[in-house]
Amino acid sequence: MKIGLIAVNVGGPEAAENLVNLARKAEQVGLESLWTFEHVIVPLDYQSRYPYHRSGKFPASPETSFIDPLIALSHVAGVSKSLRLGTGINIVPQTNPLLLAKQAASLDYLSGGRLMLGVGAGWLAEEFQAMGTPFEGRGSRFDDYLVAMKKVWSGEVVEHQSEYLQWSGFKSYPLPAQKPHMPLIIGGTSSPALKRVVTHGDGWISVGEPEVLQDCLTRLANFAADAGRDMSAIEITSVWIYVKEGADSLSRYEDMGVARLLIPWQALGEPDPISGLDKLGEQVLASL
Repeated sequence: MKIGLIAVNVGGPEAAENLVNLARKAEQVGLESLWTFEHVIVPLDYQSRYPYHRSGKFPASPETSFIDPLIALSHVAGVSKSLRLGTGINIVPQTNPLLLAKQAASLDYLSGGRLMLGVGAGWLAEEFQAMGTPFEGRGSRFDDYLVAMKKVWSGEVVEHQSEYLQWSGFKSYPLPAQKPHMPLIIGGTSSPALKRVVTHGDGWISVGEPEVLQDCLTRLANFAADAGRDMSAIEITSVWIYVKEGADSLSRYEDMGVARLLIPWQALGEPDPISGLDKLGEQVLASL
């Protein structure tokens, strides 16, 4: 089982202050990866329903710091050697896909092939409006952008004409260090999102409540079977509140086919996250 930490770019002032120390300690105790969340804004009021909690409310105030994921992970890459770097997730349809492809390739190149690009279609209509992009049709735009971004990472002349993009006659270097590109980890719990995992993704990430995990995995397996895709080729990542669930719950996740568990850094069970990482290393990582 791979163990990572999420979301190291989110919090109050301590998020920035702790980022380097968290990265160094995480590598020291044997964590596999550090992960981020993305929101460019947090609106004061919103009608959109947050899909990852039964309340429908996003558990962050407008004053919560969301350091840009790729900038935060670049910062982490510079003070670490082996930590994998994951975005969990970046909201693709509200951004410029060519710029995102360039930034992701650059980070993977500079980090020696450590990026895992978690991507999703998004849920917060008010954020799309602030970004100047349409919320409607974001699913089909997400699909199109992923196909186009893979062309950018191929190193070949890019030709992509679609409803959303008109790209022709260019290349973009550097290419990702990983071939054919960094792993694409797709988020979301809706049936369209899970179908996109089968079509476009190398993995699926669940950041919601544990009880929805099994249902999503069952649906994902059915979609994979319908498409003739080997489910074992899709790497599963889920959030793990280990201080609540106990280290013994590792076997339950393994039985479900989960390959990676992510612990929120604020839920390490200690007021000081560095001490929490030391405790995690002693209680969990040392026995893996």
